[in-house]
Amino acid sequence: MPSPALAALDAAGLSHRVIRHGPVASLADAAAVRGVDVPDVVKTIVVRRGPEDYLFVLTPGGRVISWPKLRALLGVNRISMPDATTAKAVTGYERGTITPFGATTAWPVVADERVRGRTITLGAGEHGVAVAVDADAALEVLKATVADVTDPEPGR
Repeated sequence: MPSPALAALDAAGLSHRVIRHGPVASLADAAAVRGVDVPDVVKTIVVRRGPEDYLFVLTPGGRVISWPKLRALLGVNRISMPDATTAKAVTGYERGTITPFGATTAWPVVADERVRGRTITLGAGEHGVAVAVDADAALEVLKATVADVTDPEPGR
């Protein structure tokens, strides 16, 4: 039986490639075992906008959420990241496996504009498994808001 993420990708008719790679120690390791460049390893971050109000932020490897940019986009003064227990409760996925595909709630998705036009890899709902997808097709399926919401990771 496929994971909820893989079942959701299939149900959406989104072409994807499953990559089973086992544990990785770093972003560079993840890129290497997935056979992609670091920016193509896209992290799905859960952000709390308000009580029982969350969203997913898709962040390319080597970049981090710019909290001021994201707050401005959302028109809010405060946002935060939930703890691991809350993140699992609101998505159905453990940290390190989170994906908007097949989450227990279809929270809104914000994607950094730098993922456009690429083939990206995302978590697939279980540790050591990722999916490669066409970013533009995935953003369309997810009805994502695409904007500049990241900054370079410090030290990059």
